[in-house]
Amino acid sequence: MNLPIHGRHIRLMKVMSARGQRRLIFLLGGIMVGVAAVGLAICADWVQQAFALLIQHWRYAALLVTPAGFGLSVFLTNRYFPNSQGSGIPQAIAARQLTEHADRARLVSIRIAIGKVLLTLLGLLCGASAGREGPTVQVGASIMFAAGGMSLRRQPGLVLAGAAAGVAAAFNTPLAGIVFGIEEMSRSFEVRASGLIISAVIAGGLTTLALVGDYTYFGSTKVVLQNGADWIAIPVCGVIGGLAGGLFSRFVIVMARGVPGVIGRHFKKYPIWLAIGCGLGVALCGLASGDLVYGTGYEQVKTALENGQTLPESYGLLKFLATSLTAVSGIPGGIFAPSLAVGAGIGSNVAHFFQGAPVGPIIILGMVSYFAGVVQAPITAFVIVTEMTDNHAMVVPVMTASVIAYACSRVVCPEGIYHALAKGFLHGQKTVKR
Repeated sequence: MNLPIHGRHIRLMKVMSARGQRRLIFLLGGIMVGVAAVGLAICADWVQQAFALLIQHWRYAALLVTPAGFGLSVFLTNRYFPNSQGSGIPQAIAARQLTEHADRARLVSIRIAIGKVLLTLLGLLCGASAGREGPTVQVGASIMFAAGGMSLRRQPGLVLAGAAAGVAAAFNTPLAGIVFGIEEMSRSFEVRASGLIISAVIAGGLTTLALVGDYTYFGSTKVVLQNGADWIAIPVCGVIGGLAGGLFSRFVIVMARGVPGVIGRHFKKYPIWLAIGCGLGVALCGLASGDLVYGTGYEQVKTALENGQTLPESYGLLKFLATSLTAVSGIPGGIFAPSLAVGAGIGSNVAHFFQGAPVGPIIILGMVSYFAGVVQAPITAFVIVTEMTDNHAMVVPVMTASVIAYACSRVVCPEGIYHALAKGFLHGQKTVKR
């Protein structure tokens, strides 16, 4: 009678050991993602400051540095770090849908993570209108996937957990990381892996908190919409931001799938020259804006929110153009922060029509509207913006604007940008197999 009992004890110990191993992988992976996110954030600030110093000495240097940097980035991407171009979120989504380990490794790996970090920094060093948050998602997915490779079993939800932890660590918004993982990455909730995914997000968030302290991405503002007339700004921002976000997404998707005709063939045949041309366009937008649209747009938006001041009237349009050119150039770089900056410009312009209304809340409405229009993930949009501005009194207006923007964006672009681009990476893996 003792032998069967003894056998059951051994099996139970093995099960408990496997569970402990899974938990350890997700926790350690989350910590590593947090460290990587903080490191990328610090370095991103450094390189943007270096570019700002350059153009302070000679602002026309952007006409040389930005195109050359874009061309070099695309060359290095295609030559040494394939599948690291763009945001990185489509690659993480595609990796989740693949079943073979080797196929996933072509989209999320330590090699790609290193290239993603270095080339994102190169783009920001040259004035690209790009963000670091999307790249952090691919880096997080790569780190977590590599951590799972150290286990005898391939763990479910590793890529999802790494991506969600990346968002949480990049913005210091743990709730947004969880919502992003559910709404955008998986579009479902995996019950078996949910606790482990949340633990990875918490680990990443706590690591960020330990390294850089408690902070809100765009500072803290408590100003709210005051009278009834001000609330008209909600549908106005929702419609304009949603349509503009859908237009941006449609443009990027069309360019990614290939423009028909001779022009499209030349773009595909000469990607470096396309990148150089896009870099020149970004430099011209920068000069026209008074050097405001380079980089993430973080400083301009934070200043506007904290001081309750409007942005220059041309800021939203020029940031939209600079971000569009950066996104289609093929260089590694995200669209999260630049999209929020474009939305801030839209909100600032809308605020001119509401004399006497507080500027800050309308800027926030523009941010969430355009962002929801681009990513077509309304819950993620309003949670991220609420956490980043620490303005919980604006939850209902922000939520309403986000839903309106999502509906308007779908009219212009029926398919979400990240999932549409992910199809290209899935097709690329099938082509490689052949």
